[in-house]
Amino acid sequence: MRALPTWLLLAAGLLVAAFIWLTRPNPLPADSLPAHAADPANGELVFHAGGCASCHGERLEGGMELASRYGVFHVPNISPDPEHGIGGWSMLDFANAMLRGMAPDGRHYYPAFPYSSYARMDLRDVIDLKAYIDSLAPVSGGAGQHELRFPWNLRRGVGLWKRLYLEPEPVVAVDPADAVLTRGR
Repeated sequence: MRALPTWLLLAAGLLVAAFIWLTRPNPLPADSLPAHAADPANGELVFHAGGCASCHGERLEGGMELASRYGVFHVPNISPDPEHGIGGWSMLDFANAMLRGMAPDGRHYYPAFPYSSYARMDLRDVIDLKAYIDSLAPVSGGAGQHELRFPWNLRRGVGLWKRLYLEPEPVVAVDPADAVLTRGR
C-alpha cells in the first residue's frame, strides 16, 4: 500500500482543526450576569410566555418524544431535581442553555430545544425564570437519550449551524421608550 503524501495529511489535519475551531461552544463570559435580585413572579410570567410546559410538562418532568426526520428527540426533565433535572446548575449554566444552546458540560444542544427563540432574552428574565423553576417541586426521573441517525447524532456539527443562524441581536428594532414593545420583544 502506498503512503499518503505529506501535504494530503497536512491538509486533512488543517480541515479537522478548522472544523473543531468553527464548531466550538461559545459560552457567555463568566462576568456577564447582571446584579439582579431574582423575581420568581416575573419568572413565572416568562415561563408561561415561553411555552416551557408545552414540551417539559407542568411539573417539568419532561419525557415527551419529538419525532422528526432526523430521529426522535426526548424532552429532558428541567425540574429543580439535582440528579435528573437542572437543580445542580449554576445561573451561568442556565443562561448558557437558554441563550447559547449549551449544556453545562460544554456540549451543544440540538435546536429541537428552541434556544434560538430565547437567544435574545434579557438576562434579568433568564435569572427570574430560573428562580421560578427553582421554586417548584423537584421531580425525579430522566428522559431517554435522543435517537438520531448519522450524521445528526454528532452534536459538534450543531456548532456550525449556530455560527450560521444563532443571533443574539433583536430581529426588529423597537423604540426603547415604548415599554410594552420592549417587554414583548
